[in-house]
Amino acid sequence: MPITDEMIRNATKELYSRALRKVPEDAKEAIAAAMETETSETARQTLLLQLRSAELSEQTDRFVCSDSGVPTYFVKVGSKAALDCDFKMAIREGYEELVETIEPPLLKHVTNPLTLERGYHGKDMPLVSYDFESGADYVEMTCSPKALGSGRWASLELFTFPSLEQIETYVLDVAIKAGAQHCPPVIMGVGIGGSFDYCAGLAKKQTLRPIGQKNPEPVLAAMEERLTKAVNSLGYGPMGTGGDTTVLAVHVDYASGHGFTPVAVCFNCWINRRAKARLWGDGRVEWSE
Repeated sequence: MPITDEMIRNATKELYSRALRKVPEDAKEAIAAAMETETSETARQTLLLQLRSAELSEQTDRFVCSDSGVPTYFVKVGSKAALDCDFKMAIREGYEELVETIEPPLLKHVTNPLTLERGYHGKDMPLVSYDFESGADYVEMTCSPKALGSGRWASLELFTFPSLEQIETYVLDVAIKAGAQHCPPVIMGVGIGGSFDYCAGLAKKQTLRPIGQKNPEPVLAAMEERLTKAVNSLGYGPMGTGGDTTVLAVHVDYASGHGFTPVAVCFNCWINRRAKARLWGDGRVEWSE
C-alpha cells in the first residue's frame, strides 16, 4: 500500500499541534540537569518555572508559548517508500485544516514581507524542505515552528579560508549580539561550509539534533564543548536573569565547499519545539520528538 495524501494531511496537522504543546524530553532533562549546576538562585528558579510551564502545558493541553510561529517542515523521503501523494498540496491542505480547527486558535503570525500584512496564509506557506534517505521504506516528517525566539537572531557570514578560531569567534559574536532575546537557555545550531543556502540548512538541522547526542566528528565535538562553555560564560542566563545557563547545547555540522566558507548560526528557544513522524505504506505512523 502507498503513502497517501490523507496520511500527509493528518501528519501535517498533528505535528504542528504536538510541537506547540510539548517540550521535548531531552530539553526537559537538560534543563533539570542545568538546575544541579547553576550557581544563581534566580536562574535556578527560572529554570524551575520553565519546567513547571512544560508540565502544565501537557496537563492542560495548551500551548507552551502563545507565539506559535510559522509552519516549518522537513520531509525526508525514503528511496523505497511507496508513494501515491502530492506532498506540496497535501501539506498545504493539512495546514489549512489545522488553522480552521486547532484549539486554542493560532495567532496571525504569517507576514507578507512586502506589505507587512499578517494572516494565516501566504506565498510558500508552509515552509517545507525536502530530502531523501537511501534504503528507507518510509517518509519522515519533522515540524519545527519558527517564531521570534528561534528565528530573529540567526546569522550567516562568508569567510575565505577561515581558521577554527575565526569560526568560533564569529559564533560567539552572534551569541553576544543575541543576548537573552531568544528566550534562553537555547539550543544553538552551527553550519560550516557548503554554499550559502546549504550552510543555513545545516545549521537549522543541528538544532533538531537530540541534546546529549555526541558529534561523531572529533574536531566538531571539541568545538561544541568549547562553544558551550564560552556561551554560558557570557552570563545572560535563563530568560536573561543572569547565571550559568544560556545555552543547553551547541551542535555543529559541516560540508565541503569552495575556498569561501559560509558559517551560519541559528537557535531554538528553551521550548525547543519539534515533533517528528514516520509514515509507512501500511498505514502505520510512529510519533517521536
